[in-house]
Amino acid sequence: MHTLPPALPATLLKDLDAVLVDLDGTLVDTLGDFAEALNRMLADLQLPAIDPQAIEQRVGKGSEHLLRSVLDHVLSLAGQAPAAIDIEALYPRAWERYQHHYLAINGQYARVYPGAAEGLAALRAARLRMACLTNKPTAFALPLLKAKALDGYFEQVFGGDAFERKKPDPLPLLKACAALGSTPARTLMLGDSSNDAQAARAAGCPVVLVSYGYNHGRPVREVDADGYVDALSELAPAA
Repeated sequence: MHTLPPALPATLLKDLDAVLVDLDGTLVDTLGDFAEALNRMLADLQLPAIDPQAIEQRVGKGSEHLLRSVLDHVLSLAGQAPAAIDIEALYPRAWERYQHHYLAINGQYARVYPGAAEGLAALRAARLRMACLTNKPTAFALPLLKAKALDGYFEQVFGGDAFERKKPDPLPLLKACAALGSTPARTLMLGDSSNDAQAARAAGCPVVLVSYGYNHGRPVREVDADGYVDALSELAPAA
């Protein structure tokens, strides 16, 4: 067990030039969107529905991973052996239907977390350069940010398909830092899960995690990070 700071160090933001902000589970609670789109997709494939709680533990590593994990889960529930060949045979149709349904409902079953907009406003007021860095496909991320009036805070938005690899690989963070003209040591990763923290540690970025997001069923304060906040509005005094 790590011995970790209980909250956000007051001096952390004073040594920054830029901030990278995760989307799902950090800015917006999108579990309702995931559940609606996935269950519409499963119905199209004549497969059983999946419970939102089962979806929550699978969020965070990109839509491709989410879809394969959900197919594995529902095939198991249906009493079918979820062999890789079964999932891969279903995947193209599943992805097409999932993308269709997600784009149709994007943001309708989601909510901005309390304090998220206030936190972003404080970071922007502190003249920090900001990018949204998410494993969500760019085609999903951009309309969601716009629908929730969060797009104006960011200079750039990097989805899970923007680079060759996704978080927890450090590559997206390093590429985003380069795009913002900041060094990793002076660029904060602000996220909700071990994916964000592992990527930040490997890239050399400081990392702060929110306590309310999707962390694969694990308490977020068990993850090695530089601080934790219960709402992004807690960043306002430091910023």
